[in-house]
Amino acid sequence: MNIILFGPPGAGKGTQSKYLVQKLNAFQISTGELLREEIKKNSDTGKAITNDMKNGKFISDEIVNNLIEKLVSDPQKKSNLIFDGYPRSLSQAKNLDSLLESTNQKIDLILFLNVDKETILKRLEKRKIEENRSDDAVYTILRRYDAYMKTTKPVLDFYSKNSNFNEIDGSLEIDEITSKIDTFINV
Repeated sequence: MNIILFGPPGAGKGTQSKYLVQKLNAFQISTGELLREEIKKNSDTGKAITNDMKNGKFISDEIVNNLIEKLVSDPQKKSNLIFDGYPRSLSQAKNLDSLLESTNQKIDLILFLNVDKETILKRLEKRKIEENRSDDAVYTILRRYDAYMKTTKPVLDFYSKNSNFNEIDGSLEIDEITSKIDTFINV
């Protein structure tokens, strides 16, 4: 089962992705983790990613699509992927459709964890205290939230026409969101 999880920064995509990976014995494709791995390599690509992230920009589709292609093409992961944070743009969505079609796969379920900015702010303030994050980190994430909502709207519109698209109130507690996801999986 291939699943796409959408949601702005702080929506809980990572938490729910990890749950789905365990429940379905699937593989998580987290663009955030892929990008962090590339940064650790300190390659030219990693440096470009770091610069874009500091400026609250999305990473270029070319970079992200290349990283994703390797994973989608892996026969051991076929039809058993949880996409966390991908696709974020219409061109990425079209790229994913093309990649899946070329590997005889499809998207089985699309979940949008919809969270308003006020809830994100509350969560970030809590994280700031618990994880000793700076105000800069909160400001950067809020800029990323605005960029996410603007950039991702066409993608959500693109996928919302599908019968397997489901919107979940992302302001709910973690276990309530998980329970809602379970109703869509029917495993």
